[in-house]
Amino acid sequence: MSSALLLGIDAGTTAVKVAAFDQRLDTVVQARRPVATSHPQPGFVEQDPETILQAVVDGIAEVLDRVGPREIAAAGLDHQGESVLGWDAATGAPLTPVVVWQDKRHEGLLARLDGGVVTRSGLPLDPYFSAGKLAWLLENDSAVAHARGGGTLRLGTVDAFITDRLGGRFATDLSTASRTQLLAVGGRDWDDRLLTAFGVPRGLLPTVGPTFGRLGSLRHPSWPVDLALGAQLVDQQAALAGSGAVRPGEIKATYGTGVFVLGRTPRAEAVAGLLPTIAWAAPSDGDAIGEVSHALDGGVFAAGSLLDWLAGGLGLADDGAGLAAVAAGAPDSAGVRILPALAGLGAPWWRPGAHGVIAGLHGGVGVPHIARAALEAIAWRVVDIVDAMATVTPVEVVRADGGLTNNETMVQIQADALGLPVLVGDPDATVLGAAMLAGVGAGVFESVEDAARLLPAGRLVAPRSDASQRGEGRRQWREFVAAAADL
Repeated sequence: MSSALLLGIDAGTTAVKVAAFDQRLDTVVQARRPVATSHPQPGFVEQDPETILQAVVDGIAEVLDRVGPREIAAAGLDHQGESVLGWDAATGAPLTPVVVWQDKRHEGLLARLDGGVVTRSGLPLDPYFSAGKLAWLLENDSAVAHARGGGTLRLGTVDAFITDRLGGRFATDLSTASRTQLLAVGGRDWDDRLLTAFGVPRGLLPTVGPTFGRLGSLRHPSWPVDLALGAQLVDQQAALAGSGAVRPGEIKATYGTGVFVLGRTPRAEAVAGLLPTIAWAAPSDGDAIGEVSHALDGGVFAAGSLLDWLAGGLGLADDGAGLAAVAAGAPDSAGVRILPALAGLGAPWWRPGAHGVIAGLHGGVGVPHIARAALEAIAWRVVDIVDAMATVTPVEVVRADGGLTNNETMVQIQADALGLPVLVGDPDATVLGAAMLAGVGAGVFESVEDAARLLPAGRLVAPRSDASQRGEGRRQWREFVAAAADL
């Protein structure tokens, strides 16, 4: 086995993480840079593209400095999926902020579209996806209009911006395209009918290629070497690989800003309330797309962000992690219920206009009860999605990763609500998955399945509740959601 390392670059919503792994997929060194989010007006959620890019550059520089002269076999880049921006092809300068996946400024624009978009893309008309954001920028942003008139406009997701600036490669992968609503179910390139529906010209978008392979290189003056880019994909798909849930029927849940549940499926298929998506696409000849692996996706749009808001916005704790820790001091929520719809209600109901709700407050409620209610809300929302997935494939265990899985109370509440074991893996499965797929792309591993065999088994947390408790809890939760979100 070679001593060359694999690099994972996770350009996530709240932070950029960079980590080097050996070829047994053990962590060697890692670096983290926080990324701020702004809310300039109601419905707007933005980030500074240059801040994200600099975080990537600095994180990589730190890791390369710490590993010294050891060779990097390949690097994998994952990103926050549906977030988009515009930039200038001639200078590389951003023309817009990053319009984050949680942004809802274009909700009215979606009302102009018909059900044909839903049927063709397999995705609901929800502001979560990229296409509506791109259409809004084309219609409303003066810098975008000026660059378009001058023939220098580029539009795309965060990965395409990073690879363009650091490698001169204006491209994305099929997993990303599957999250935009500009790819037809089963398609392998931008769909002309969907492009027309949203008014997005093909020529402004990056080319669509495989998820892993020999994808070019990344370079920066502050780095001692160029990096061979071996993988490029959505963060949740990277977490799917890094969790080890790489075969049809296996499910993972990543607990971060939101909770995103993905499960491999043998074919492209739409299930009511869930999203057909591409897990990853292997290369064929050169840059061509070869074998495609499919998945179903369901998102809870507020998890860590709910805890952060309760902590900071309401002053209940120093930070979200601190609030989650307080939940251990309450055996139950004392009747408090929370609908975690700070960014709308995602799968399986897709109510973008839904708002967060805190109910059941009374004189006996303290901060631990509210903290417990927040964790229970996150857990029940995951149950909503897993129940929908169970209509397609048997679910025997849920693989969990992400920062919230460090909280034992959260994991136990989740196992009890599901009535299933929760297999807790590496909390940084996303950056691990990016590096792992880069190894596949560079030929270090024969396949995704081959690489997954190297992952540790993880920690199994069994449910403690009985079937009657779960059934009653689920009934009460569904009644609360129906009332709070007007379902």
